[in-house]
Amino acid sequence: MSKIVISTSSFDLDSNPALQRLRAQGINLTSNPHGRKLTEDEILTLLGNDTVALLAGVEPLTERVLTAAAGSLRVIARCGTGLDNVDLAAASRLHIKVLNTPAAPAQAVAELTLGLILCSLRQICQTDRLIRQGKWPRTQGRLLAGKTVGIIGCGHIGQRVARLCLAFDAHVIAHDPYQQQMPEGVTALPLETLLQQADLVSLHLPYSAKVHHLLNAHTIARMKPGAILINTARGGLIDEDVLHHALETGHLGAAALDCFEQEPYAGPLRESERIILTSHIGSLAREARQRMELEAAENLWQGLVETGAVHA
Repeated sequence: MSKIVISTSSFDLDSNPALQRLRAQGINLTSNPHGRKLTEDEILTLLGNDTVALLAGVEPLTERVLTAAAGSLRVIARCGTGLDNVDLAAASRLHIKVLNTPAAPAQAVAELTLGLILCSLRQICQTDRLIRQGKWPRTQGRLLAGKTVGIIGCGHIGQRVARLCLAFDAHVIAHDPYQQQMPEGVTALPLETLLQQADLVSLHLPYSAKVHHLLNAHTIARMKPGAILINTARGGLIDEDVLHHALETGHLGAAALDCFEQEPYAGPLRESERIILTSHIGSLAREARQRMELEAAENLWQGLVETGAVHA
């Protein structure tokens, strides 16, 4: 009997209409037994040779994995936006349909980004730590109003971040290598010009080999002294060693990261007082998670209908 694998670390199986329709057609649902991100070998084993569709998380869906599962696998539906964990060329060659939910987590990630911006400007996390140590700091922070916010990547999430920052009376500039049309009130600039002008830089690009370490020794050196760097996109966009050096030397005033090259993160940035670290929680708002799961399952259902694997 065919099965569907749900590889995300958690998923509400009982409140999802699309999954109930699939169950009604006799398809088994198999969940992630580890409760965490799967390794390449683990997802390979879980898929086996009888999986017709995959509700995917961020596990590595490499050419090796897809080739092994290609005899039965018809559809991959990502519960989320990024597809950098999927070998899209291999999926295309093997005729595996790949779908995602680009709009579903956008508001949640944008709101976390704004929270990290405000916490960095007002030094909220540092003040909290000092009070817990018995101190009473009179910390002088900075306002978002009047600041120049540089957004790199102006898609679903970047545009929402832009609107939130504009509501705080910030000036918003943006760079996006994939689109030139910007929302009202946002000025498009070349990357180097943006880095030179921005008081805060926020990353919202999808990851690919072309933008690996987009922020490196050269580009971070171009940023304004004392600038703040926010990353709620993908870890590989930043050279973390260079970022650590820039924070230690004071070239950057602060940073906040929600994603890292290796997760869970265990590097030297944990020792810095100038950085806020969160554990890749950008989309983990209850409302966003519910929408992502519903949309991903509907995508999976539609993909299976289109390939003839199930009846509409």
